Amino acid sequence: MDVLSLFDGISCGMVAAERAGLKIDNYYAYEIDQNAIKISKKNYPNIVHCGDVITEDFTKYKGIDLIIGGSPCQSLSITTGANRTNLDGKSRLFFEFARALKESRPKYFLNVASMNEESKRIISECLGCEPVYINSENFSAQNRPRLYWTNIPLNNEINICGDVLKDILEDSVDEKYFYNCGYDFHGEDKHVAATLGVNTHEMLKRVYSKNFKCPTLTCVHGGYQQKKVYINGRCRKLTPVEYERLQTLPDNYTAGVSDTARYTAVGNGWTAGVVAYILKNIADNS
Repeated sequence: MDVLSLFDGISCGMVAAERAGLKIDNYYAYEIDQNAIKISKKNYPNIVHCGDVITEDFTKYKGIDLIIGGSPCQSLSITTGANRTNLDGKSRLFFEFARALKESRPKYFLNVASMNEESKRIISECLGCEPVYINSENFSAQNRPRLYWTNIPLNNEINICGDVLKDILEDSVDEKYFYNCGYDFHGEDKHVAATLGVNTHEMLKRVYSKNFKCPTLTCVHGGYQQKKVYINGRCRKLTPVEYERLQTLPDNYTAGVSDTARYTAVGNGWTAGVVAYILKNIADNS
């Protein structure tokens, strides 16, 4: 099987394809973030990296087996709030996916995003199908609702995952991940178990109970943006390995770049288990 991956990131699509039991002959990746490319090359040196989607003529992939893409959804995300620009912002790159789909005419396609109703309607019209709603909480310890547009017949049942944060925590964590500031404790029976006593946005002060699912991971640009957990009377940020586990990636999949780059790469990526579930329907119907 040949795969064309747009906005490939750290090649979560390749992880998912392998997990789904698909035999991948060629995997063509379009990505421009250098940290993401470095991570991808470390794990899959045989992937063909092709650069930027903007200038590509996708007719050369006509009839390819599968095209996948999760165009940047920052300007669609509900976390953007008043700054949301929908498909006029960075997420306009979705239209490059639509162009690639039209030019390559693949057998199967898959597009992933998180958005409001207006953008959902536009994307559905462009792709000619309605999305399937799947939450990563069914596959991992992370609450991550996403919409999946695909022409792959989804016949397989989803086996619900009961994991919560405590099930993916590392046994030994470096002291650098712990906070030394004060905090208000609310109880481990609350989703937000504590609130850090720091001067930042309210959402970034939240420290989550290990007994619940983790909220959606996002890209990280420093500060207090990492997701946090209350454990053994202390507050700490989740480690990069724990981020990987929440996205059902192998431990240390993103090792080799800075912690900040690892958090961002994983937050921008796909939950591999969800995509593997979708792609397994190809294998089962072949």
